[in-house]
Amino acid sequence: MANRAELGGLELGRLEVEGEGKDRDEELAALREKVRRLEKINAALIDRVERSSDIQGGAYSMFETAISLEAMVRDRTQALEEALSRLNVVNSELQAAHADANAARSRLRDAIESLSDGFALFDGSDRMIMCNKAFLEIWPDFEPMAHNGPEFSELVSAAADKGRTMGSLLERERWVSERVDRHRRADGAHVQALSDGRWIQINEMRTSEGGIVGIYTDITSVKAEDARERARELAERNLSLQATLDTLSEGVCLFDAGHRLQAWNGVLLRMLGIGQQDVSRIATHAALRAWCVESRKLECEAGLTWRDREGSRASSECMMGGRHFVIRSVPLSSGGMVFTFDDVTDRVRFQRSLTETAETLERRVAERTAELVRVNRELIDAKNEAEQANRSKTSFIAAASHDLLQPLNAARLFVSALEGRPMASRSRSLVDQTSTALDSVEDLLEALFEISRLDAGAIQPEISRFPLDHILSALRTEFTPLATRAHLRFSVPETGLWVQSDPRLLRRVLQNFVSNAIRYTQQGCVTVELEQKDSEVVVTVRDTGPGIAPENRERIFEEFRRLGSTQGIPGKGLGLAIVRRVTTMLGHEISVDTEVGKGSAFSITLPFVEPEAVTEEEAQSVPEAKEKAGGLVLVVDNDASILAGMEALLENWGLEVIAVSDPAGKAATRALEQGPALLMVNYHLDNDLTGVEAIAGLRQRAGTAIPALVITADRGEETKALLAAEGLPLLNKPVKPAQLRALLRQLDIL
Repeated sequence: MANRAELGGLELGRLEVEGEGKDRDEELAALREKVRRLEKINAALIDRVERSSDIQGGAYSMFETAISLEAMVRDRTQALEEALSRLNVVNSELQAAHADANAARSRLRDAIESLSDGFALFDGSDRMIMCNKAFLEIWPDFEPMAHNGPEFSELVSAAADKGRTMGSLLERERWVSERVDRHRRADGAHVQALSDGRWIQINEMRTSEGGIVGIYTDITSVKAEDARERARELAERNLSLQATLDTLSEGVCLFDAGHRLQAWNGVLLRMLGIGQQDVSRIATHAALRAWCVESRKLECEAGLTWRDREGSRASSECMMGGRHFVIRSVPLSSGGMVFTFDDVTDRVRFQRSLTETAETLERRVAERTAELVRVNRELIDAKNEAEQANRSKTSFIAAASHDLLQPLNAARLFVSALEGRPMASRSRSLVDQTSTALDSVEDLLEALFEISRLDAGAIQPEISRFPLDHILSALRTEFTPLATRAHLRFSVPETGLWVQSDPRLLRRVLQNFVSNAIRYTQQGCVTVELEQKDSEVVVTVRDTGPGIAPENRERIFEEFRRLGSTQGIPGKGLGLAIVRRVTTMLGHEISVDTEVGKGSAFSITLPFVEPEAVTEEEAQSVPEAKEKAGGLVLVVDNDASILAGMEALLENWGLEVIAVSDPAGKAATRALEQGPALLMVNYHLDNDLTGVEAIAGLRQRAGTAIPALVITADRGEETKALLAAEGLPLLNKPVKPAQLRALLRQLDIL
């Protein structure tokens, strides 16, 4: 039984050792309960044996009991021996693990202590777990607290109470709060200045378990070296500054925020009459001012006024010591100020000399100018009269052309309406002759109006880069039928050349060249030729016409100039006059190569430019199809004859027309109720109402954006720009039926 108790004790000891693991308390309780049960069973068996012996007293019964107990003891003993064996193995492993852990702790402690930097480790509750001697040497006040696991806030408060950092000496509470906050962020390194003159760099980082590890490095020597380096740089900078000041021709002095002299140059000392050993006489700003006023007789003290506004430069001219000076001053961002003294005596004397010379020259120039004025007065008067006459002519032509366009537009509409009706051959001939006469008058007015606008400067070029083939293709389409009727060969090449010009005005020039060539050539051909010369492109229109005599080559560019050989050919003699004005405005050179009887060649030289890439969107862009709106057209014009002519013309084309003079009247309202497909509005209406305003009002009343176009005799650029901005198509008076019909087809009205 003693053995069983001893074995139970060993078992308990083994299990107690095993319980040092994670569930140590629970395992110990279970083992104790098991031992208690074994002891209880053992006591019960012994008691049974004893009672059995007393009652029966038989030897055989005792023998059987002993045999049974021996077997039970043997079994229990064997189980305990096996458990004890396992306990010994576990104890050996546990002792080895303890030895390894102690060795690792020892090595870690040795490694931490070997660090020259301070080391401190805090757990997730911000309590210090360990630190090394280097850490305690930096913070000696922490040594009594280090073994008690203090919180970081307690350590900071202790350091602040002892005034260990400069921040705690200045503002204790603020420094403690900021230091604790920075520690909890653990976002890298920062520097702390200690009150004993040392500098500590603190680098704090989070551990994987939520704690914080801090490394404390003494960087006092680095800071000292940095300070020495800065001192050297400052000294070198001061030497450079002094060398720079000494090279200046002006006297310079610099004062700090305390009005104390910091830098100066030798020129200043010479100007003020001070030797190097007497610089103390101007050691402050007040001393400089007193020396200049009392010793150098400075007449104006404003130049030496101290100013605190940074960047405000000031300059003052004054006399000092019988010489002229300009004193300049500039406040510095540091609170100091710089003064410069510039001796301008020689410059002032030279300027006075120049002034006297200039006055003499001015008198002479005035005398000569008076003579020239007397001589040229008659020429100036004649020039003014000529300019006034030219302006009057231009104004008259422009006004007359504009006023004539209104009735001419009505006549054109009536003739066009007649052309669409059946009539006798004699009447048809008269209508055709009337149409031809109107074409001639219209072309003449167009040319006169264009010349007047060019002379008045109303046309301004819009220079751009574009492919020349765009204009050449238009010429080919426009003049091929005309050349075919005249039995002439007409050829225009295709080209990939790009030029820089105003495409609209350039097309006008080439149209005049080609039109004249076809008109004056009886047989043969008209050819457009291209030639690239370095950075220029020469476009030539060559014909096999009668040619031009040398003495007439300049006269052909005059207004209404018709040569004797071309008197019988229709024309007005204004085309080349327009060409001369346009090319002069564009800066393009034109030339004429001609020989009587062999033809002429008119050329224009254009700037060549490199082709520009066409984007995929531009290449694939297709105008959106317009929805067909129907056949009712609402015409608005303040001229009754134009309304009648337009109504007749459009009805001949099979359209339903409502013509009104007042866009706000009842007739216009009835037309809107029928849902017009198109608004055709004159630009200038009564009561200063414009076509743009009338269209906006009609659309608003109709409640829909009705398609619209504007007809006007106003050819100004401002009107064109306004209508283009509103997206409204424009037709100029007199309206050509072919243009109107093409526009109506484009709008899907016809």
